Amino acid sequence: MIISLSGVMAPGPLTAVTVGKGSETPYAGALVAVGHGIVEFPLMAAIFFGFGYLFDLPYVKPSIGIAGGLYLFFMALNMFKSIKNEDFAAQKDRHSPVLSGIMLSIGNPYFLIWWATAGATLVMKSAEFGIAGLMLFMLLHWTCDFAWSWSLSALSYKGGHFFGRSFQKIIFAASGVLLVGFSGKFAYDAVKILLF
Repeated sequence: MIISLSGVMAPGPLTAVTVGKGSETPYAGALVAVGHGIVEFPLMAAIFFGFGYLFDLPYVKPSIGIAGGLYLFFMALNMFKSIKNEDFAAQKDRHSPVLSGIMLSIGNPYFLIWWATAGATLVMKSAEFGIAGLMLFMLLHWTCDFAWSWSLSALSYKGGHFFGRSFQKIIFAASGVLLVGFSGKFAYDAVKILLF
């Protein structure tokens, strides 16, 4: 669980979106974690059954990086547009938290790299205790995701209600800037892999 938390608590696109959506509802993080789990559970099973080598195929990481970078960039643009709109509450990011959790997990090459390295080791270690060990690891790892994301969105929601609409706009702007940064990083790393 401690090693799992290193991946769960690392700042990234999921963190930015969870905080942004948390300004709308305290349960956003729980729903983002559900979307993340929809991707993560099959991924853990695939690693267990020996499909982890797919991450090492030449064009897999760059393709994910470019697609994920574009998705993050368009999410950031939508956040910035909603801030400018007079009716801020109606114009917030319309993607559901579950869909955001799915798309941000699929489109994050660092998420896949973590699972191809540290995560794969944890899966194999847990598998030494049989299927029950693997299932327990999967449940505990996702519980870390769930608790962390829900905590972030609940804090964001409370802050937004305490400080008002201006605070919500600041949270959305900060989340948008972070998403642009991650978008650029994903695309840059993907192009670097392709060129070198």
